[in-house]
Amino acid sequence: MTLADEVRLVEVHKPDELPKNITMEQMAQLFHHKMAPYNDTLEDVRRALDYAFVPGKGQGGFMVLALRGEEMVGAVLFLDSGMGGYIPKHILLMVVVDPSLRGQGVGRRLCEHGIALCDGDVKLHVEHDNPARRLYERIGFTSKYLEMRYKKP
Repeated sequence: MTLADEVRLVEVHKPDELPKNITMEQMAQLFHHKMAPYNDTLEDVRRALDYAFVPGKGQGGFMVLALRGEEMVGAVLFLDSGMGGYIPKHILLMVVVDPSLRGQGVGRRLCEHGIALCDGDVKLHVEHDNPARRLYERIGFTSKYLEMRYKKP
């Protein structure tokens, strides 16, 4: 039995579906700290979690947690884009696995479970040098566009 087989996956569609010992702030801290050096600011992570659990057109999403016993060892966050077609309906925004447990199938299991819950195409952004890029490619993600950004002065 592998570590990925040992973890229990918990779907969270509303904040009150979080296990009793886990808060939204703990989720924000997990995504922020354990994703380093590819992490977003804590403020941006909090905004993403708020967006995921706000009902409304073009908003919403869900999380899948990986628990080993009562310990949270990983999580994935999907957002709904409110679109479909040109811009996929879902965005795999953040995936995190405890650094000491990476490479043991937990991230793959989280991503595949989350993708199975989506009722449309899924996109994600990954930095070109992020080792997780290989996982996403093995799952079936392909690179279609080069992302360019303009930052206002």
